Amino acid sequence: MVRDAPPDRLFECWKERRFELVTCEAQLDELKRVTRRPFFRKRLLPGQAGRLVNDLRRLARTFDALPRIERSPDPNDDFLFALAEAARADYLVTGDRNDVLNLETHGVTRIVTARYLLERLEK
Repeated sequence: MVRDAPPDRLFECWKERRFELVTCEAQLDELKRVTRRPFFRKRLLPGQAGRLVNDLRRLARTFDALPRIERSPDPNDDFLFALAEAARADYLVTGDRNDVLNLETHGVTRIVTARYLLERLEK
């Protein structure tokens, strides 16, 4: 990971148990897929990517039964809203400025950037 970048610092906050992280198999599958792209390969070594997925699977709260949601302009992102709804999450953290972030909220969940959540946690 890029050291000291907001996602890395958020990951450290999570490991310090400063917030609860939720995930689902669809998200873990997507993470495995995207970490193989050149953009991420420059920032995250394959071993680090594998450890990240394993840590998430082992330590995050996993939701398997997700409601059917059709909310995102990109249907491939609908599982994120389903996960947020199932977990009654306070925040959905994303870097997807074109689709997900523009929606701002989903039910009780605020849609924010990693930087935004990090600022809240570091206060």
